[in-house]
Formats: sequence, structure tokens, C-alpha cells
Amino acid sequence: MPRTAPGGILPVFQTPLHDDESIDFETLSREIAWLYDQGADGIVMAMVSETLRLSSEERDELARQACGFGRERGQVVISVGAESTRVAIRHAEHAERSGATAMMAIPPVATACDPADLLVYFRALLKATSIPLIVQDASGYVGRPLPIGMLADLLGEYGSERILFKPEATPIGPRLSALRDATKGEAKVFEGSGGIALVDSYRRGIVGTMPGADLITAIIALWKALEAGNEARVTRIGSLLTDIVSLQCGLDGFLAVEKHLLVKQGVFTSTRVRGPVGFHLDDETRREVDRRFEALMAAVQSN
Repeated sequence: MPRTAPGGILPVFQTPLHDDESIDFETLSREIAWLYDQGADGIVMAMVSETLRLSSEERDELARQACGFGRERGQVVISVGAESTRVAIRHAEHAERSGATAMMAIPPVATACDPADLLVYFRALLKATSIPLIVQDASGYVGRPLPIGMLADLLGEYGSERILFKPEATPIGPRLSALRDATKGEAKVFEGSGGIALVDSYRRGIVGTMPGADLITAIIALWKALEAGNEARVTRIGSLLTDIVSLQCGLDGFLAVEKHLLVKQGVFTSTRVRGPVGFHLDDETRREVDRRFEALMAAVQSN
């Protein structure tokens, strides 16, 4: 039987690397424990975990270790998307064997699949496993927006305990509402903008958020303020969160800033990212990130 569908605050962990670019599993364990200690409901291995820059064997080992470090304390979602259905199934089966709470899948990014082929791809993952699937529209980074009608069809086939969604195509808010309305409010949706669209998405009915690991303290404070209806605190934290996330340009921008802030908070010892990369954190941007981070943390700590 499928496991209970995930929800709440599920940060996407960053993958720490040694100088030789091998995975630093000791630091990963510390990062995951730190995320749970801050109040996260679970963890996610996804694109900003650098999955697209890992070999299949490395992805398997990262998934196995993440499940081992995290599953006793909460939910663990593992990204399984790949360029072929066969490889995606391999990752999906491995994620389930490793103890994942759910899997998440982007569609192939190098192929302009039509909706019929995408349905075959996602159905194959569901057939091969029994855990919930979060369909990730990662077109904010790569690929093309997923058709709303296709997503509604999947939900109609499998139900909201087996199929969930992480829509990232722009404009995020209107597309989120379109998915909600096309499914008569049954779609369970995660926000995935790093937090920049969290307030608007919350008001449109999301069941959770998948932010970066670096700003988890602020995300949790904002989520609690939203649930409490504390509009003054929502505005104060939300605007400062938007300020800092706006500096994270594209996937490599998120990688650079998030690893810098994890070092700043004593979680990581290195900001190394696997290259080639499309964004480097220069000194002036680093100082501005630090300034905005300090302002955000001051707002989080205030009453």
C-alpha cells in the first residue's frame, strides 16, 4: 500500500563536497541533523542537491545515506527523474528500497515530450513502486512547463495520496491556482521557489514547501506566522526573505549562495560546487548576501 503523502516544511539539502569533489557524508549527516533540529518536517534530495552532476552510482549512495540519516526523524523525499524511463525506474526502486517516504521526479530535460509520453513516464514510476510520487515541474531551471491537463489526469487516475505536485513554471501563482481549480482543490501542492513565492502560494492552498537548507530558520518562522495569521510578522519576514532569495539567480546561483550561508552558519566547511558552473559568488555579492541574511535573522529573532 502507498505510504502517507508528505507535507509540511521539507528543505532540499545541499550536498557537501571534499576538495576532490567526492561527497562528504560526515558533513551531510551533520546538515540533516541540523535541519531536523531547526524544526524541519523532513528532507529532500533534489536538483540543488546537485543530482544532475552525480553519476547514477553516486545518486544511489547519496539517496541511501540520506534515508539512513533522516528517516528516523521525519520524511525523506528522493528525486528520481532521469533522461530515460528505464534509468528513472532504477532510481525509484532504489529510493523505495532505501526507505524513502516519497519520490520526486522531473521529466526528461533534453527531450520535448508530448503529454502522452510524459504520462507513460510517470505511470511507469508509479507502477514500479508503492510510495507517493511528487511530480516536479522544474521548468524554472530546465525543461518546459508541464501541461495542467496532464497533471489533472494523473491525479484523477491515482488520487491525492499517491500523486502530489511541485509546480515551478512561471507565473507560479496563477499556474498553482490553475492546477488547484482543474482538480477541484484536490491537488496537494508544494511551493518550490526557495521561499520567494511562499506567502502567495500559502494563500493559494499549498500543503508544504521545499526551500533550500540555508534559510530553514526563516522559512519555519514564516510558515508559523502564516499559520497563526500574524500578518505583521508575515510581511516583515516575507519581504526580507524575498530580498535575499532574489540574489540567487538560477540553479548555480542557489548553489553558490546556499553553500556560502551554510558555511556561515557552521554547518558546512566548504562551498565547493561541482563544475562547470554558471554563477560565481563575487566579493560584492557575498557582502550583500551577508547583509541581507543578518537583517533576515534579526527579524526572525524579534517578537
